[in-house]
Amino acid sequence: MDIAVISDSHIPTREPEIPAPFRERIAAADHTIHAGDFETRDVLDDLRDLAADLTAVYGNIDPNDIGLPAVADLRAEGVHLVVSHGTLNPVEAAVHQTDATTIGSGPEAYRAAIADTARVRARAWTSADTVVGIGGHIHEVVDEEFEGIRVLNPGSVTGADPAEGPTMLTLTLDAGDVDVTLHEL
Repeated sequence: MDIAVISDSHIPTREPEIPAPFRERIAAADHTIHAGDFETRDVLDDLRDLAADLTAVYGNIDPNDIGLPAVADLRAEGVHLVVSHGTLNPVEAAVHQTDATTIGSGPEAYRAAIADTARVRARAWTSADTVVGIGGHIHEVVDEEFEGIRVLNPGSVTGADPAEGPTMLTLTLDAGDVDVTLHEL
């Protein structure tokens, strides 16, 4: 299964559109994941029309009525992908009763938010799958293991500031294996 992974489109306030080469990758993928910050319902609707199938989450600048969950997941080919924007660590909030925001808290807090959310969601559904946490928000490409969870961030699909340029990931899932490819413009 081939999956396009994008985030932080920030259309129209920071960038005008998703670049054409990335739109082509999204249209060709079996499934698309967007890790938040569309900005408008029109951008979400455009992506729904473009993608064969879509999993998307609410980002911190999305309108409250955009109708997206804070956490979503997709299970395919022995892989459990858990998606959240990454501005809040709900596990930290529940366990330590703090506000648990990652904004301004540094890379460790961000990676913990993505990994903790993926770990807890995956355990709630299955323990047999490979678990991958996907986040957005920081406009920085991430592909690393954090406390036993693979954490991915595709950067900003439009190259919205503070990103250095447009980026996205494609994943190929096969029997529990996840092959990740970075695409840059």
